[in-house]
Amino acid sequence: MGLLRTPMPPDWAGPSAFSTGCPRHPAELAHGTQMGKDAGSFVNQALTIGAAVVLLAACGRGGPARSDPAAFRVALLTPGSIGDGGWNAIAYAGLRRIERELGAQIGHAETRTPAEFDEGFRDFAQRGYDLVFGHGFEFQDAANRVGAEFPQTVFITSSGSAVRANVAPMVFRLEQSTYLCGILAGHLSRSKILGLVGGMDIPPVRGGFLAFEAGAKSVDPQIRILTAHIGNWEDAGAAKEAALAQIGRGADILIHNADAAGLGVFQAARESDRVLAFGTNKNQNQVAPEITIASAVLDIPQAFVAAARMVRENRFHAAPILLGMKDGVVRLELNPAFEPRIPAAARMEVERARERILAGTLTVPSVEFVETAAAAGSGGT
Repeated sequence: MGLLRTPMPPDWAGPSAFSTGCPRHPAELAHGTQMGKDAGSFVNQALTIGAAVVLLAACGRGGPARSDPAAFRVALLTPGSIGDGGWNAIAYAGLRRIERELGAQIGHAETRTPAEFDEGFRDFAQRGYDLVFGHGFEFQDAANRVGAEFPQTVFITSSGSAVRANVAPMVFRLEQSTYLCGILAGHLSRSKILGLVGGMDIPPVRGGFLAFEAGAKSVDPQIRILTAHIGNWEDAGAAKEAALAQIGRGADILIHNADAAGLGVFQAARESDRVLAFGTNKNQNQVAPEITIASAVLDIPQAFVAAARMVRENRFHAAPILLGMKDGVVRLELNPAFEPRIPAAARMEVERARERILAGTLTVPSVEFVETAAAAGSGGT
């Protein structure tokens, strides 16, 4: 199956890159936006989205050429469905916000293989797009290759590492908030065994888990950590099985970084006795509010708008874009339904750690994977 392109809904205010007469975007078909729905409607909408994807696949690659040569144009490639309720959903929300706040013409394509990454980048660059986001670590090699062919287009990879003349990574310090989740887990775990379920085993995921472990062990150095990576971002069944295996080995608190597959972790916790969970990337406190302690949240829409504005105003330079708590992009969101069950001592310790992170006196463990501009030979700083 080739690239799955997202036709922009006909009720959008601005001009559309892919107004092809195809069905509305799958998230729109599923009773409007996916953001902020509860777990029950999330599952029902996922079925609707699956049906919509079949319709959209028939729409082909079509779309008009650039209608306004002077317009600012921004595109997004995602590695999975924007109806995932997490990583891809918040990226798409950022694209929509760029359209609203900057008046940009926008486009989106779902790309799942390295060949599709190249094709997606190249197609948007050939159409004259000014900026293309590749939303994930896996997009960086394709951005490097295609970036060399199209020097007038800026390519930004979320959680990437490579720096080139017109390529830069946008790195979210999610580990700052997963460290705080770890502190809470250290206080709340009865078994002192914690389970971590990731999608792909890539540096950003490992970094978030490393910080979670450090936060937990700052409370109790004897805590045990169980880690599993399912090898993809979408198989909720595999994530559930991994989580149940960890629960079977004594884990009573789980955290995931598995995009749409993370729903399986919440299901495993719900179906088990006295097991709790954390959300990541998007505020997922409402997915399973009765067992969710908090979410480690990224404000990717804010970050995307800031990066797009930088490109539009010709202020882009080839260097890593590092974003954390001090930038207002990373935060911990306690679940209001669960918060009364958190001991006051745990909340105080989390707040002290947060203040130290903001002050720069606490640097949480992370996996460093980003090139410097100098090392890449880009001339940036």
